[in-house]
Amino acid sequence: MLAPEPAILAALLVPLAGATSIALAGRQPNLRESITLLTALALLGCVLSLLPSVSDGARPSVTLISMLPGLEIAFTVEPLGMLFALIASGLWIVNSLYSIGYMRGNNEANQTRFYVCFALALAATMGIAFAGNFFTLFVFYELLTLITYPLVTHHGTDQARRGGRVYLGLLMGTSIVFLLPALVFVWHVAGTTDFTAGGILAGKLGHAELAGLLALCMFGIGKAALMPFHRWLPAAMVAPTPVSALLHAVAVVKAGVFSVVKVIVYVFGVDNLAGAGLHGAADWLVVVAGFTIVSASIVALGADNLKRRLAYSTISQLSYVVMAAALLAPLSLIGAVLHIAAHAVGKITLFFAAGAIYTAAHKTEVSQLDGIGRRMPWTMGAFAVAALSMIGLPPAVGFISKWYMLSGAMAAQHWVAVAVIAVSTLLNAGYFLPIVYRAFFVAPSVDDPGHDHPHGEAPLPMVLALCATAAVTVLLFFVPDVPLALARQTIGP
Repeated sequence: MLAPEPAILAALLVPLAGATSIALAGRQPNLRESITLLTALALLGCVLSLLPSVSDGARPSVTLISMLPGLEIAFTVEPLGMLFALIASGLWIVNSLYSIGYMRGNNEANQTRFYVCFALALAATMGIAFAGNFFTLFVFYELLTLITYPLVTHHGTDQARRGGRVYLGLLMGTSIVFLLPALVFVWHVAGTTDFTAGGILAGKLGHAELAGLLALCMFGIGKAALMPFHRWLPAAMVAPTPVSALLHAVAVVKAGVFSVVKVIVYVFGVDNLAGAGLHGAADWLVVVAGFTIVSASIVALGADNLKRRLAYSTISQLSYVVMAAALLAPLSLIGAVLHIAAHAVGKITLFFAAGAIYTAAHKTEVSQLDGIGRRMPWTMGAFAVAALSMIGLPPAVGFISKWYMLSGAMAAQHWVAVAVIAVSTLLNAGYFLPIVYRAFFVAPSVDDPGHDHPHGEAPLPMVLALCATAAVTVLLFFVPDVPLALARQTIGP
C-alpha cells in the first residue's frame, strides 16, 4: 500500500508509463491490450490506496512547481476529487475491456494510437481530479481537450474532422475567452487560486461582481455543456463508441460538471453565494441549467439516431448536476455529487449497448431496433437498467441522486427547479422507454435487412463490460455508502 503523497504522483505517472508501453507494443496487439488492462488496474490500485486516508479526514497534497506567489502546479486529494478519480479509474478498466471487443470486432484502424491517447486522457483526468488549485485545474482541463481531439477525429473522414473542429473550437474557445479571464481575476482578487473549504472570495466581491464572475466560470467550463455551448457534444459523436463512452462517462463531461461543483464549493463558497445581501447570485444559473435540461430532453425525444439521442440525454443529465449545485442547498449539493457517479455508470452502459448493437447488428437508428432484445437480451437488458437510472427510477442509483436533488429543491423552496425535475423526468421516460418497448415487445419488420440473417450478441468482452456497468448501477442503489459518504464530506460537516 502506497503512502498518500507517493500515491498521488503514481496516479499521474502510471497512465503516462502505460501510454509509453502501449506505443512500444503497438505491433503486438495482444501485448498492447494486456498492457492497457494492467495499466488501468494499476491506476485503480493507486486511487484506492488514497481512499482510507481521505475518508478519515486527511487531505494529502503534493506541490510540483511554484511559478508565482499563489500560482502553483499542486495536487490535493479531497472527497469530491476522490470520487471523480474512483469513477474514472474504475470505469477505465471496463472501457478497456469493451474497447478490445469493439476495436477488433469492427476492424478499426490506428488502434495503437487509440489506446495511447486513452491512457494519456486518463493521466489528464487524474490531474483534474487531484488539482489543488484553480490554476492546476485549468492546465489539466486544457490538456484533456487537446489529448482527446485525436480520439474524436479517429476515423479520419471529412465528417470526423468537422466534428473535431467543432469539439476543439468550442471547448478551447470557451475556456480561453471565459475561464482564463475568470482564473486571472480570482488570482488578482484573492491572491491565491487554492481550493479552500468555504471558498476564497468571501467578502471580496459585491453581488454583481460575484454573479458576473460565476457566469464566466460556468460558461467557461464548456465541458459541462450548458446551452448555448453544447454543440461540441453531439458533434463528437462521429468518434468510435468507446470514445463516446470516454466523453460521456469516464472523463470529459465528468471533468466539466466536476469542475462546476469544485469551483462553486471551493472557490466561490456555498455560504458566500447564498449569504445575506447576495441572494440571487446563482439563481440565474438554476434557470439556465433548467432550460438546458428541458430543451435537450425535447431534442432527444425527436432524435432517431441512437447516439444522437444519448448525446442530448447527456447534455440534459449534466445540467441536473449544475442546477443542483446552483441551488446551494446541502441536500441538492449531495445530489449533484452523487449524480456525477450515477450518470457515469448509467450512461457508459447505454453507450456500450449502442456500440454492441452497431457491432452485432449494424444498426444505428432507434426505428431499426424492433425486436432486437430477442436477439441481444443481455445488451438490451443492461440498456433497460441504465435507462431506469437515467429516468430516476428504482432499483437504480439514479433514483437516489434525483431524490436528493428534488429534496434539496423543495427544502430551498425553489419551485422552478422542482418543476424542471418533474417535467424532465417525464421527458426522460418518453425517450428511453420506447426503445426498451421496441426491443422486447415489437416484432422485427420483414423489411429489416437482417430479418433473414439473425445475429446474436456482440463479442464477449463488450457484453461482459456492459453487464458489469449495469450491475454496478443496481449495486450502488442498494450500497451507495462510498459515494454518499464522499458527497457528504464535500459539503462539510
